[in-house]
Amino acid sequence: MTREEALNLLKKYVKNNNLIKHMLATEAIMKALARRLNEDEELWGLTGLLHDVDYELTEKEPEKHSLLSEEILKPYNLPLEMIEAIKAHNEIHGFSRNSLLAKALYAIDPLTGLIVASALVHPERKLDPLDTEFILKKFKEKSFARGANREQIKSCEELGLNLDEFISIGLSAMKSISRELEL
Repeated sequence: MTREEALNLLKKYVKNNNLIKHMLATEAIMKALARRLNEDEELWGLTGLLHDVDYELTEKEPEKHSLLSEEILKPYNLPLEMIEAIKAHNEIHGFSRNSLLAKALYAIDPLTGLIVASALVHPERKLDPLDTEFILKKFKEKSFARGANREQIKSCEELGLNLDEFISIGLSAMKSISRELEL
């Protein structure tokens, strides 16, 4: 599947602009992390881009989230590792995250929200002036961006990265697509 095909599929199933931005941000960070870990950037990017393709269809039934994605993606004969990572990013199912790809997607998913929330409370309301230190301070505030699961983000350690480095990679990747993110 090409990126263009993935974007077309995404736009078929996802109408919420903020969710699309989340998926683009996840794609960007996944690609950056793949570069850092010497993994397949295209595979990792597509995994990030498509990981929530079923979200709007399963929003009221979270137990079906990611399982429906598997059905949607089945006709495209995508790598099993990609499908397994997408399924495993939804904790409800209890699928193990054995591959680096699955561990990365799991840790990155809430990181995008933390970074966006940090940008929105910054005086300039943009990604460009943000630095890792600012986001780390926000990370430590339990009442800030409550939806950004801190333990899930800290699972970046399973990738051999400390929190500072992980946030730095994520921030840099999101800054590289700030126009698309409108931040």
